[in-house]
Amino acid sequence: MGDGPVEDDHFFVVKGRRWRRTDPCLPDDVVEALTSHLGRGRSGVRVAKKAGDDQAVAAARRRVDLAKHGLGERGPRWWEDDPDARRARAREALEQLDALDD
Repeated sequence: MGDGPVEDDHFFVVKGRRWRRTDPCLPDDVVEALTSHLGRGRSGVRVAKKAGDDQAVAAARRRVDLAKHGLGERGPRWWEDDPDARRARAREALEQLDALDD
């Protein structure tokens, strides 16, 4: 079949592993906010693991998961949905993430 994963408009490859691209129809400010939450979540996972705090690990992983869904990197294939639905899904994820900080 081929020599491994191939990059295209939907995926990119790092070290032979294929990753889904961020939805290109999302507004820059939404992507920036979701990416910030993603970074905070990843950092939170590292810190909580180091501390041995399983509850904090789970909470940080939830933040990562919500951000990746909002970015289109997980969940429904963004290229199969209407752009308005994709933007609404991203904004909903961002609202849920912002609510975690309240």
